[in-house]
Amino acid sequence: QVQLVESGGGLVQAGGSLRLSCAASGRTFSSYAMGWFRQAPGKEREFVVAINWNSGTYYADSVKGRFTISRDNAKNTVYLQMNSLKPEDTAVYYCAADRSGDRLSRNAIGYDYWGQGTQVTVSS
Repeated sequence: QVQLVESGGGLVQAGGSLRLSCAASGRTFSSYAMGWFRQAPGKEREFVVAINWNSGTYYADSVKGRFTISRDNAKNTVYLQMNSLKPEDTAVYYCAADRSGDRLSRNAIGYDYWGQGTQVTVSS
């Protein structure tokens, strides 16, 4: 069992930056692929980015060039650096873990563990 805890959300003006963190419990973090998803009010959960065990990455077109995912296996943590934020980035952001560590999936159903989410609000 893996527990994921997100942090770093908050309120920021358009054009600003935030860095989200997702801390994972357990000794197998380095073998997992990790993903970030987001869900805005009244909308379905949306894929943002994934990183596999080998630090390969896959970004949604909507965030490419603005967001950067990284992982620190020594700290069991994955990060999401978000720059040039837009009001449409406002959502609850969730991190997720996939036991298939080499996979870069944009499909939420492929992830085995989820955090509780952290709110990101971008004001115009």
